[in-house]
Amino acid sequence: MPDNQTTDTEFILLPFPSILHVHYVLVFIFLLIYLLTLAGNLLIMAIIKMHSHLHTPMYFFLVNLSFLDIFYSSVMVPKLVQLLLVKNKAISFSGCLAQIGLTLFIGSSEAFVLSAMAYDHYSAICNPLVYVMVMNKQFCVFLACGSCLFGITNSLLNTLPLLRLQFCGPHLIHHYSCEMPELLPLSCTDLFPNKMILFTTFVILVFGSFFPIMFSYARIISAILKISSASGRSKAFSTCSSHVIVVTLFFLTGVGRYLSPATGSVLQQVTSLQYSIVTPLLNPIIYSLKNVEVKVAIKKMWERKSIFSDT
Repeated sequence: MPDNQTTDTEFILLPFPSILHVHYVLVFIFLLIYLLTLAGNLLIMAIIKMHSHLHTPMYFFLVNLSFLDIFYSSVMVPKLVQLLLVKNKAISFSGCLAQIGLTLFIGSSEAFVLSAMAYDHYSAICNPLVYVMVMNKQFCVFLACGSCLFGITNSLLNTLPLLRLQFCGPHLIHHYSCEMPELLPLSCTDLFPNKMILFTTFVILVFGSFFPIMFSYARIISAILKISSASGRSKAFSTCSSHVIVVTLFFLTGVGRYLSPATGSVLQQVTSLQYSIVTPLLNPIIYSLKNVEVKVAIKKMWERKSIFSDT
């Protein structure tokens, strides 16, 4: 590692340069989104905890997804709100490194949790006779822990090499947070090792999570089309459609963002907002609206609350 030049470096974050005159409106919107994200995901977790018939592999992974969404939103939104409220928009190199590391950890972990959920759907629809034996508690815990382990590994592999970089200026990041696509171009050090590590881990992420999801749903769709009853096909599609929507939102925006060069445009920042702030809000809504069991559990909880309030 070089001298203290890197560790003492500060960067200036410049979020939404063309619409700063409405920053108070943005603060209100982002705080509202954050509170709704916390409420929605905590509600999902509480419902699953309280109803024993929801203690199944699918809802086990949904609890993990909700936890990661709360974590992700908590990493992004408070700092963004701070940037919009204060004049000093500086962030230290260590703070920048922490944001990048946490973003990579949560994003990678969530990708593999989504992959585990796809495999659970595949097992339930395509191999129902052995589903209980395959998706046992130990295997589900193994998949969840494996997702976190890959997230930690991916984070460390990409963030630790950043310590070797030197930044000669200007230290302006035209974004609302530190992300790899924005930080790397600011360095005057040879970036080949960092780019190779990022590319390698990105390929592993795609082959390890996205392709298995696509394979699972190709088999699922094939199996659903063979179901003779219309009600059976409808139920199977309803079970899987919410997960397909979540996967599409997450991968299209996240992968597209990291594949495109950093320009600092408002469009790129809006794309980043989609997978880092909006998607954690939409996940509980999508699963609540598309999942009959969750809607029934919410209805029962509301009725129980109404009975207690009346008495």
